[in-house]
Amino acid sequence: MLAALDKYRHAFLVGLQSGLVYRWNFAVRSVFSFIHLAYAFILWGAAFAGQSAIGGFDLRQTLTYFITMLVLQFFISAFNEDYQISEDIRNGLINQFLLKPINYFLYRISVFAAARLVSGLLALIPFVLLLPFLWKYLSFPVDGWRYLLAVPALAMAALIQFTIAYCFGMLSFWFLEIQSFIILSFAIETMLGGQVFPLDLMPPLLYQISKYLPYYYQMYFPTAIITGRLDQATALSGLLLQAVWLVALLGLAELLWRRGLRRHTAVGG
Repeated sequence: MLAALDKYRHAFLVGLQSGLVYRWNFAVRSVFSFIHLAYAFILWGAAFAGQSAIGGFDLRQTLTYFITMLVLQFFISAFNEDYQISEDIRNGLINQFLLKPINYFLYRISVFAAARLVSGLLALIPFVLLLPFLWKYLSFPVDGWRYLLAVPALAMAALIQFTIAYCFGMLSFWFLEIQSFIILSFAIETMLGGQVFPLDLMPPLLYQISKYLPYYYQMYFPTAIITGRLDQATALSGLLLQAVWLVALLGLAELLWRRGLRRHTAVGG
């Protein structure tokens, strides 16, 4: 058992080394992400002009939501894993995993975890430097249960994001180019994942519908738990739906892998 897990520990270490090689890419990306945060400050500052609350939350709570989401995305978002998987398939590098006792999904998720650790820690550097300026805009709830529930919510959010990227990468077994699929998914995720505005500001019917989509559980759900936009009952029921989506996506990933290998073997033969 330990010997089987040891190879994925080595994959994690390889991912760390790779992430450190490209540390400046992650650092630059984190710096430019704070430009997005500046737009959020300007936009929502204007939206709150003349009123104390929108959707039951004041300006500090709303800005806390965007600051939290910005930092969390570097720890749990899938950045380019779909393209990496696609390149493995298109260039035939996937063959080496078919000849060794290595689970490709576990290998890839080990590398993903290492990359997110590096990118997350690098993103904290500019955040810590800006903390004296940002501190007066932060307003976190003090409920202990929020941070307990945030742990599984963040873990499953990261797994959902990676698994969706993995599924898109698997499409390279059938399509020469998957960029259009990824761009479309990214646009939908940005809107329905709460990165443009908190989803609870949508009309009630649309908000209820969004709860049954996987995008809700990628970024918005863990951020909303931490920043106080969800009550305990809603958070607990959300964890159950998040787990259902995770299991469904893992099943889809396994199906695409098996079907893709059949096609890959037929083409390679």
